[in-house]
Amino acid sequence: MMRRGVLSALLPILALAGCAVPYGKVEHALYTADARCAPTEAEVPPDPALLPLFFATSRLPDCRTPAVTMLHHRGDRVRFGRFAGPLKLDPKIPVPLAITPDNRWWSDVNGAAQRGGGRVLLYVHGYRESFATVARDTAQIARMTGFDGAVIGYNWPSQAKASAYAVDETNMYWDQINFQNFLKRLAEQPGMNEIIVVSHSLGARLVLPGIEYVDENSKDADARNISNIILQAPDIDREDFERNVANQLLTEAKIMRDRRIHIYVSSRDRALALSRSIHGYPRLGSPYCFNPDDPRGLRFGKTQLRCYPGTGGIVARPDRAGITVIDSSEVTRGTSGHSNFLQSAVACDDFVAVVGGARARPQRVPTSLAHVFRLTPDPADPKPDHAARCRNGQ
Repeated sequence: MMRRGVLSALLPILALAGCAVPYGKVEHALYTADARCAPTEAEVPPDPALLPLFFATSRLPDCRTPAVTMLHHRGDRVRFGRFAGPLKLDPKIPVPLAITPDNRWWSDVNGAAQRGGGRVLLYVHGYRESFATVARDTAQIARMTGFDGAVIGYNWPSQAKASAYAVDETNMYWDQINFQNFLKRLAEQPGMNEIIVVSHSLGARLVLPGIEYVDENSKDADARNISNIILQAPDIDREDFERNVANQLLTEAKIMRDRRIHIYVSSRDRALALSRSIHGYPRLGSPYCFNPDDPRGLRFGKTQLRCYPGTGGIVARPDRAGITVIDSSEVTRGTSGHSNFLQSAVACDDFVAVVGGARARPQRVPTSLAHVFRLTPDPADPKPDHAARCRNGQ
């Protein structure tokens, strides 16, 4: 018989671990029976002015109603389309979207990328997201950065529930082959000069193996156009990242071809603290200290010591640092502290600069580690307008 104290301690983790997926009473094939789920080239294409952004999704669409929506279930294949991201979500108003034929979608992405110098910004979301929240965040990133190429939101079947972490984790791993094939095709598009990949939270576990796959299998050796990799609050094992990054994603040759990874971390990220309690080891996006060989060495007076990922022994010129860690602990906002790049003015400004290609900023505070920097409140703007700087791109 389980003791009451043990059971009480396990309940929060069991609740987060997940529950059964409500598949419903509708056969999944019926959701996609309507022609709008499989449009042909002969149909009138969507107006880019009304649906300016792109999506690729492995979610199951529901084409039975007047407005097509995307469900939490796994789809039978990856579908492509265009959408317009809302400033605010209204459950009564579906996200404006249109599924498009595959060939047309790739042609449109190429056209949008070429108008921006052959550049693409790809956003891969994390845990607890719906299609609508990812659409909102992708649109916010596009506005905030003023990105002039193609902006794509890759939307995998997250359940959008706090209690469904285990389901999300399972679906993320299920989707890895879909994402790998998608990223490989994107990297092989003609005239694609730069692919900026932004992942949030659990999305890092799709992005990093995906890039490794493209490196090994792309027609263009080492996926040279995947150069700027931005990991926001990555929910991935920190030690696993350190062990694999040097000899897989960031060899010296790849760094010299301009590949770099920016990692945004926060000691006030409650979501990653909870993930650590589930997985047993620190997450890459949290500077939590862990040393099984000398746990007493982690004590640092009354100050909380922060521990960061190393550089993996990578040696490169200072102007081409492979790994840069940005600690946003002191400018963290929000209940969970998990989305500073969308909520905190200082973090938003830094993120925008990195998307734009910046390698260093005077606003960052150096630390004793050459590859780690802190973000601190701006004394000239002690009460910044976070909405204007982040949500509206001002």
